[in-house]
Amino acid sequence: MSNTLTFSSETLLEAASGAKASGQRAIEVLEEISALTPAEFTQKLAHSLAYPYITLAQMLMLQPTFERISFSESLQRECVLLRENQALIFVFADIYNQDIQTWATERIGAPFSTALAHHADIAAYLAKQEEDTRTVQTAIGQAAFANNDTETSEELSLNMIEGDASPVIKLVRSTLYDALKAEASDIHLETAPNGLVIKYRLDGVLSQVGAINDSILAEQVISRIKVISELDITEQRVPQDGRFRSIYRGRDVDFRVSVMPSIHGEDVVIRVLDKQTLAEQATGLRLDVLGFDAKTMQIMREQFALPYGMVLVTGPTGSGKTTTLYAAISEINRGDDKIITIEDPVEYQLAGVLQIPVNEKKGLTFARGLRSILRHDPDRIMVGEIRDAETAQIAVQSALTGHLVFTTVHANNAFDVIGRFLNMGVDPYSFVSALNIVVAQRLLRAVCKHCSEPVTIASANVKNLSIPASATLKHGKGCGACRGTGYKGRHAVAEILLLDDELRELIASRASIRQIKELASKKGTRFLHDAALQMAFAGETTLEEVQRVAPLV
Repeated sequence: MSNTLTFSSETLLEAASGAKASGQRAIEVLEEISALTPAEFTQKLAHSLAYPYITLAQMLMLQPTFERISFSESLQRECVLLRENQALIFVFADIYNQDIQTWATERIGAPFSTALAHHADIAAYLAKQEEDTRTVQTAIGQAAFANNDTETSEELSLNMIEGDASPVIKLVRSTLYDALKAEASDIHLETAPNGLVIKYRLDGVLSQVGAINDSILAEQVISRIKVISELDITEQRVPQDGRFRSIYRGRDVDFRVSVMPSIHGEDVVIRVLDKQTLAEQATGLRLDVLGFDAKTMQIMREQFALPYGMVLVTGPTGSGKTTTLYAAISEINRGDDKIITIEDPVEYQLAGVLQIPVNEKKGLTFARGLRSILRHDPDRIMVGEIRDAETAQIAVQSALTGHLVFTTVHANNAFDVIGRFLNMGVDPYSFVSALNIVVAQRLLRAVCKHCSEPVTIASANVKNLSIPASATLKHGKGCGACRGTGYKGRHAVAEILLLDDELRELIASRASIRQIKELASKKGTRFLHDAALQMAFAGETTLEEVQRVAPLV
């Protein structure tokens, strides 16, 4: 079928019949039986029905007209109305939707032409267009903000958003809804001199998705978030922290809110905590799910199975340290060991594990909690983070007295951890005796599998880098699945320092980091930059992502 230029009428009817039997949409059945890529499928379908075919790249060169077909209607019906100069172009995806042309004619009320695009490209285009201020202006209109609305539980759905009387409430709910749909980890609302900029953190990278060019409306949006977070809306000079809960697709989602004063007003960061999704992830959480290569996983699993000692995972905020420790605990948890964790906060709930949240207001710090844990007869202990000398001392002593201690510490690489502990005043002989392994890790964005394409070595724009001829370089051109970014998901990459007698003697004698690195390199330690390059050479990420996350230093 892929060799012909058009779909036959028999094939189109076959897809419709198959849809009735399977419960799928006919357009989805047709794409499945075509065995074509999304671009090839849509191009062939457009040719079959004499529609112009439009790509995502071509759509991005045109402007939307949400005044005639709203943004939410575009999302629901997988269509969008574009403007090219003075001409209107109605772009849709489902040729089996018999009513859409009539509906579009009624809604547009002016002459227009029609074009066909893949539904994923339309979704990507709509996601991109949230960067356009006019989208925000359409959602907000000219309505005022209701200061006396103090409901603290939000339901996030298209029906609720469309039914909101207050456009400011509609905008806030739309932002939360879209962030959950995009699987964003954080929402940033940054106050500018003339309004507000809205950004999402997607796969660890901030991306602007909207803007409000009105300082008064920007203040109303910030105030709305403070109201539902039960914060003081009159206080704008000191930081405030709050939280609220919403219902999304029938499940509870928690949002943690941080409000910070700035020179232009207040900035807000909202951390998205989708507990059900986290619980589902924790259920099947293993090291191989995180994307570590086979050799790295083998070393880590051998060390995580030891009966005592200390396992240190290091890296900057957001590098997946805690998730790695959760995966390690999930793998070793067979029910015959007492496993206790102390965390701030408890991010995943692990079955069969006693998890203790830090509560500094009540005096439950990492150090105090760790002392109490040791009286609770544990076999394995996880300390969410070592922040001070007291916690470091207790953790080292715990590892020396027959417990396996998993913990994290902030450092740039596996070797900087040594200096961190020694600067905390930990005895070097005790430290090296307790320490089994240091894992320094980063998360690199993975090339989107739906739109990845090969990159020639000659076109790789990376200076002073020797690329082997056997390398398989790839990049994502951008599609609906990745919201046009070219990346979807992240893989973990690690630098592992395994302690043996020679390295322990060198560390205990307070040798320089350069000497320790040289010895570790001779013993087979692969540094972060090299590990990241191997991932890029295998086509799993890009060289640009390696330079961003794990540059050669």
